[in-house]
Amino acid sequence: MNFPPRSKPSSAASATISEVPDLPSNEMGKIVEQTFERYSSSDEAKRNGSGVAIVWFRNDLRVLDNEALVKAWASSQAVLPVYCVDPRLFGTTHYFGFPKTGALRAQFLIECLADLKRNLMNRGLNLLVQHGKPEEILPSLAKTFEAHTVYAHKETCSEELNVERLVRNGLRQVVLLPSPGQSTSLSSSNHPKLQLIWGSTMYHIEDLPFSTSSLPDVYTQFRKSVESKCTIRICIRTPTSLGPPPNIEDWGSVPSINQLGLHEEKVSRGMRFIGGEAAALSRVNEYFWKKDLLKVYKATRNGMLGPDYSTKFSPWLASGSLSPRFIYQEVKRYEKERQANDSTYWVLFELIWRDYFRFLSVKYGNSLFHQGGPRKVEARWSQDQTMFEAWRDGCTGYPLIDANMKELSATGFMSNRGRQIVCSFLVRDMGIDWRMGAEWFETCLLDYDPCSNYGNWTYGAGVGNDPREDRYFSIPKQAKTYDPEGEYVAFWLPELQALPNDKRNFPGKSYIKQIVPLKFGNITSSGDNDSASARRTAFRGKQRGHMR
Repeated sequence: MNFPPRSKPSSAASATISEVPDLPSNEMGKIVEQTFERYSSSDEAKRNGSGVAIVWFRNDLRVLDNEALVKAWASSQAVLPVYCVDPRLFGTTHYFGFPKTGALRAQFLIECLADLKRNLMNRGLNLLVQHGKPEEILPSLAKTFEAHTVYAHKETCSEELNVERLVRNGLRQVVLLPSPGQSTSLSSSNHPKLQLIWGSTMYHIEDLPFSTSSLPDVYTQFRKSVESKCTIRICIRTPTSLGPPPNIEDWGSVPSINQLGLHEEKVSRGMRFIGGEAAALSRVNEYFWKKDLLKVYKATRNGMLGPDYSTKFSPWLASGSLSPRFIYQEVKRYEKERQANDSTYWVLFELIWRDYFRFLSVKYGNSLFHQGGPRKVEARWSQDQTMFEAWRDGCTGYPLIDANMKELSATGFMSNRGRQIVCSFLVRDMGIDWRMGAEWFETCLLDYDPCSNYGNWTYGAGVGNDPREDRYFSIPKQAKTYDPEGEYVAFWLPELQALPNDKRNFPGKSYIKQIVPLKFGNITSSGDNDSASARRTAFRGKQRGHMR
């Protein structure tokens, strides 16, 4: 398997940039080949279909454990993989008009598409890249190639569901010629079908012990129920050869960042994530097997600095370059071959949170995006633009907040701990509309998906489904616990590096003026004057929904 050479950061910047995964191209290639071999099937007898089937790639940019791809292969003589560069993905967010997809996530997507195209070609196919709306492109392709079915993975939120509806309606307008032996009187109803497949979660929606309308409103109840009553399906075995593809002269090319209407932004500090399934599989191998970090995940997961305090799987899970079921099987393999402990379980615990938010989006629909959230909480929120921009730009006067926000803008990533803290500060201390924070995260995050992002923000803002929500994260307490030497804030705020370690998070007049006082306590001294109320509530709950 051939990969283009990876550019390495210059020596001057090498100390400040960590590539994830940090493996040479030839080693990544070997990992991908070995992994594909482990999860492949050479049983060609399963293919007994006819004609052409289309695979509509969406947020499932992978070959391994892609049920839509395997079903399309089994039901056809030729598979046409398609990705539609939908201009709506590069528009603006719903309420506040931020860019819907920022440059860093767009670049990650470009890398995912290039890798998907490469992996498909290595298995006898290719990826047709088309610019436009799926509801216009897919019916046209179905008509041209007389495709009997369009296979795709099912989504759950309203924008994606609307596109599914439009595609299905468009396919109904396409009349296929009758196949040999079929009565011509049936041709008027002979339309291409849209076959949607569930494939984004570790637990399959059909295996839940309750309907989504009866989904528990408390995560712990959900987790205990699925753990005791459900089994996790094994990965779908992928045929070693997926060809031949239909005869196409121009397969199109993966777009450049400029073609998407964006300007290139290079990561010059922090972590640079490499997009694509090859990088995703390599990161699993690197974290689990090469560095043997899975055994300490639970103890290190609340870190904030560097690539190895947590798995960092979330960007690839969000793009669908990595299957949660694959992670499950690799955890179980690790437990069998090395050891099982609280850390190996905790990786699965986090994946269950991710599943939970996906299922909640089915239950609660658009209320996830409304100001009052699923519980329809009535509250008065500020939408002060100047205040919000201070938070967005990392200029609040609180080093722990500012460092996290600068990391987000510079890399498209933020730790689990950081997300909890900046959310609490925005909504509890600043009183700003939580949707402004959620939409800014939508712009920036490499691992953005609507279910986890808005589920976490409603949860953190106290408007989510769990009626027990009342969370406040004390900045002094968080700083002293998770950045006691000030290493994290000094990395992102170089002006603090000259201060003594214990002053970096509490710099007083050595740093910019604090934009608001804290709701509980003060950060100007050592943080010891937190109120008892803040201490009681500082560690309630955890922001979940992606593998960090």
